[in-house]
Amino acid sequence: QVQLVESGGGLVLAGGSLRLSCTVSGGTSSSYAMGWFRRTPGEERRDFVATISWNGASTYYGDFVKGRFAISRNNANNTIQLQMNRLEPEDTAVYYCAASPPLTREPRLIDFWGQGTQVTVSS
Repeated sequence: QVQLVESGGGLVLAGGSLRLSCTVSGGTSSSYAMGWFRRTPGEERRDFVATISWNGASTYYGDFVKGRFAISRNNANNTIQLQMNRLEPEDTAVYYCAASPPLTREPRLIDFWGQGTQVTVSS
């Protein structure tokens, strides 16, 4: 059973940066496309943030990212990162690491989820 554990969330001022990490265990991260989703306060759905192919060759981002975030991966140590810059209060959310065989923006196609890490951006 693949397990995903996120870290790196916290409280940051608007305009600041955070780097989220996700560690994969119970499987090999290179077997999966990996991604990040988020759930904003008061919402049940998980919105697509970013995804990266198994070899890191392809990356895709949600429209709201606008060049502020960068997803990367290191298959040698089974980790995925999300560098978030120029954070805005609207980025406040629980951020989830996700694994799926194909690249996807759809939460319903995700095979494995992490437990989530809170990101709070204050104005």
